[in-house]
Amino acid sequence: MCKYSYGAVIFDMDGVITKTDKVHAQAWKLIFDEYLCLRQKRDNQDFVEFSYKNDYLNYVDGKPRLKGIKSFLASRGIELDLGNPDDSPDTETIYGLGNKKNLKFREVLNNDGVGVYEPTVNLVNALKQKGIRVGIVSSSKNCRFILETAGIMHLFETRLDGVIAEELKLEGKPEGDIFVTAALNLGVSPARSVVIEDAISGVQAGRNGGFALVVGVARSDNAAELNKNGADVTVTDLSVLNVDWIQNWFDRKPLPLFNVWDQQQQVTQAYAEFNINDTRMYFNPDYLRAPKKIFCARKKPVFFLDYDGTLTPIVDRPELALISDEMRNLVKLVSQKFTTAIVSGRMREDVENLLGIEGLFYAGSHGFDILGNGVTMLHPQAQQAIAVIDKIIPALLKQIGNIKGVIIEQKKFSVAVHYRLVDTEYLARIKDIVNKVVQENNSLRLMHGKKVFEILPAIEWNKGMALRWIMQALNITWDKYVMVYIGDDTTDEDAFRMVRGRGCGILVSDAPKSSSAQFYLSSPEEVKKMFELLLEGN
Repeated sequence: MCKYSYGAVIFDMDGVITKTDKVHAQAWKLIFDEYLCLRQKRDNQDFVEFSYKNDYLNYVDGKPRLKGIKSFLASRGIELDLGNPDDSPDTETIYGLGNKKNLKFREVLNNDGVGVYEPTVNLVNALKQKGIRVGIVSSSKNCRFILETAGIMHLFETRLDGVIAEELKLEGKPEGDIFVTAALNLGVSPARSVVIEDAISGVQAGRNGGFALVVGVARSDNAAELNKNGADVTVTDLSVLNVDWIQNWFDRKPLPLFNVWDQQQQVTQAYAEFNINDTRMYFNPDYLRAPKKIFCARKKPVFFLDYDGTLTPIVDRPELALISDEMRNLVKLVSQKFTTAIVSGRMREDVENLLGIEGLFYAGSHGFDILGNGVTMLHPQAQQAIAVIDKIIPALLKQIGNIKGVIIEQKKFSVAVHYRLVDTEYLARIKDIVNKVVQENNSLRLMHGKKVFEILPAIEWNKGMALRWIMQALNITWDKYVMVYIGDDTTDEDAFRMVRGRGCGILVSDAPKSSSAQFYLSSPEEVKKMFELLLEGN
């Protein structure tokens, strides 16, 4: 069994493992320049050649073939019909251009062969020796051909490429679908997995997929852009990384927010152990900024707040978690100055009634049920699980309902089994029964919280995805706003991973512990103090 906190590393192929990124760029330049020349001669349009830095990296690199073509042509104000998959390379359609590019690409590969980056291969072998599972993803439909040509197909336990993604109807980068599917194929959650990518769309996909560590590979002097789009750290060469470095990253703890509020040097020093001065390694600059600099930057904060343990102290029984008038007033004042959402494991109606503040976004049931500012979302797959949840309640009540201290809380889309008040001698029995219920229903999954087991629909949806859904509903973008997520539980880690590198995660915990959050506050009282500090400065 793997002794490390992480269980899988997912590698992109082109530019990370194989030296085919430049071959792709060369093939794209040939077909795009040829097409742009045609439009110049035929339509009297200005000719501006396709460039690696401005065009390939920004519009094409890492994306599925058709998506890349559309993206680049749109940047030049050109719109073409999609066409059909069997269009000839001379057909003036998206598919036609894509088929021509594929011919050029294979022609170059057949002539020149496939080179590999030896430091990456060495890292793959080192990971496998330690029992860490390794997968490969690529938007390319030539992935298998390239790996076989390079003689490295045997290194990877799973492969998710353009052909397989199309068969499975997965969204391409920057969505996280292919990375998430690759991780699940390896039997490891994104929360315990690493993504290593060289494309902007790829690091965005790793971040959007909720991966615990996203490493950018800057072979084109684009470290700043990779970090800006969500890479935790960017390296110029993968010889910088090793198995233990990654483990140290997983073990790191958030910094006490008030201790480093405006102490830039202390924040920077905290990352010294990760060799931030290595000339081949570049940390996301947001990690090296004191909190005051993050909140007072040109980007306007958007707040996402958990309820239990964040706005109220953790209590023995869920119904006793009542927000104080002082905290309610502060949340109301914050919401009047900044867009604010509550993201809770409670049912939406429940947390909405407890807070009683209009103008907020309320995301209940871990984000399955969202309402606010005229938009609403009920996750369609979650609704199908209601009948299953209703069915398992009697079984849970019969088998563990008579244990003193057990609280079985039925929610709309889930059921929570609270054991805070239970004697330790009964915990193993409760855990076994809950696990059995989940194992007998493949439409359910188990989530561990603070002294609670929660049984939910087995859907790839969590608080981080709910946060992103709200952003998209409000047309809020990462480049203009800073997303601030404050939460206290393991269920909030999904949101911390979503915002990390593009926003700010704040853990509420009475002691520092390993987390994807950047900073921590010791209690809801300190959350209140932070709100007061922010309101004073605004």
